[in-house]
Amino acid sequence: MEATLASILAASTPLIFIVIGETITEKAGVINLSLDGTVLLSAMVGFAGAYESGSVIVGFSAAALVSALAALLVAYSSIALRLNQVAVGFVLFQLTGELSAFLGDPYVRVPGPTVAYRPIPLLEDIPFVGKVFFQHDLIVYGSIVLIFVTYWFMFRTRRGLKLQAVGERPEAAHSRGVPVNRLRYLYAAGGGALVGMGGAAYSLGAKIGWSEGHTTGLGWIALAIVIFGGWHPYRAAFGVYLFGALQFSAIKLQDVFPDLTQVLGTLPFPIMIFTLVLVYSDRVRSLTDRYPALRGILGSDPPSAIGTRFDVD
Repeated sequence: MEATLASILAASTPLIFIVIGETITEKAGVINLSLDGTVLLSAMVGFAGAYESGSVIVGFSAAALVSALAALLVAYSSIALRLNQVAVGFVLFQLTGELSAFLGDPYVRVPGPTVAYRPIPLLEDIPFVGKVFFQHDLIVYGSIVLIFVTYWFMFRTRRGLKLQAVGERPEAAHSRGVPVNRLRYLYAAGGGALVGMGGAAYSLGAKIGWSEGHTTGLGWIALAIVIFGGWHPYRAAFGVYLFGALQFSAIKLQDVFPDLTQVLGTLPFPIMIFTLVLVYSDRVRSLTDRYPALRGILGSDPPSAIGTRFDVD
């Protein structure tokens, strides 16, 4: 049991970075639909950077930079060029995906550096908890800390309240002297950098190495989990670990039903999409309207100004 939970925790790490990063970006009112291609490109850049330099720190830094630039491009196209964020995101999704295949060709199936295993002394010896939480690498620990820090920042700090105001009511935020568009640039870049670290965490930790289409689908499922998570770090993390548990169960069931190997491997994706549809159904909305206490658990309202442009700053 401990080994199973530890495996789910480790395998979910890249998705935690990606989902938390996109949650921050969307909280600021910017929606980055290039995510699937951006994750692919950052996974490639992360692996290539670590391979060429011999340092995983360089790999993570390069991946974060590339992904932040992609997110900034989406924000710039909306704020400065007044283009549609969704359309730009789709174009970038195609471009970054193709770039990852073109630029990553020399690194296909090349052995390279990985994130080092770092069990925490003393804590790793705690029964059950030690094996589940304290026998991993630094990126896994960082992903857990990131969930709590993001929650604290969003809901317990003044800067976090400004972030929410920018995505919910930019006009009101502007009237109070908040630089709406400047903050949108800032959080788009910060969220994008976390997405890039998720890509590097995949190619340098979860599934080591690079090949064309290495992370295909991960960005789309991350976008679905952001919605499932109601733009809340804790719920988003729950969605990621639930998806990880579904993937682990599917792999185990392949031994029991070998004829259904292909079907079981893809099963977590439609299950998550079905869950997302269920959360948004009229029945669930009616239930949360009747019992407000359930809204914090099942409610999933997007930031009011997500995907919109704010012209006065």
